[in-house]
Amino acid sequence: MSTHKKNITTKISIFKGKTIRKTIHKNEWWFSIIDIIEVLTGTKRSRKYWNDLKKNLKNEGYFEVSEKIGQLKLLALDGKIRETDCANTETVFRIIQSIPSPKAEPFKRWLARVGYERIQEIEDPELATKRTRALYKAKGYSDNWIEKRMRGIEVRETLTDEWQKRGAKEDTEYAILTAEIAKATFGMTPAQYKKFKGLKRENLRDHMEDLELILTMLGEATTTKITKDRDSKGFTPLKQDAKEGGEVAGSARKDIEKRTGNRISTRTNFLKHLQNTKSVAGSTLTQAPNKKRRKRK
Repeated sequence: MSTHKKNITTKISIFKGKTIRKTIHKNEWWFSIIDIIEVLTGTKRSRKYWNDLKKNLKNEGYFEVSEKIGQLKLLALDGKIRETDCANTETVFRIIQSIPSPKAEPFKRWLARVGYERIQEIEDPELATKRTRALYKAKGYSDNWIEKRMRGIEVRETLTDEWQKRGAKEDTEYAILTAEIAKATFGMTPAQYKKFKGLKRENLRDHMEDLELILTMLGEATTTKITKDRDSKGFTPLKQDAKEGGEVAGSARKDIEKRTGNRISTRTNFLKHLQNTKSVAGSTLTQAPNKKRRKRK
């Protein structure tokens, strides 16, 4: 099976409330097959189901599995990047035909729409940004928060572009460099931060408050500037740049905390905000947060 060598960014699509991971490969969407199987069958053993189905497809000569399936690196439930069997829209259609499910037909229509949206985005790249904004808006994020989040995405992409040009190996080294920035900024790695906020599969940055987002941007933007000014190349110099860039943001965080008397990093996240929000007759009432917290075991 082919292994994608370029920069991988995991995106999430929603079908009937279920998440399906996808990424751009060969300039089109490739989808996680085990995610699709879980959605269509409801099984919690989607990986075993896929392994059995893959053998059947190969034995039946339905299509050459090894040529149609790519092992692409996607963000897994535990927050780690893992190689995952993925397929493009055409191949997914053929796989669906072998899965008995009442959801198959509506899923095909959903899949066709997602594929068409990708074609539109290639012709007009601004559409991708507009759709991302619309998705956040539909989830209830404020316009101000969305602006910061979108700017943060741009800052992050600028930084990873520099890392790629300067010899950092993707996935493992990117994760280490990102962790250096986060540790120096917040005193926690991204994995520790997610645990702190009670997150699992969710995107950490989608659950940050305003100042958390701003400081994240500051750390990454400063790291980019340091790297460019020093013309750093290779993992070790880039790691030092990341540490120093994060320290700039960390100093700003500590100064804010000293002046306000409040911590920037909190367990508050958007998921909990939604859980504590109730709509009553068109009005939105927000429950007061419980001051007593259970100790984490």
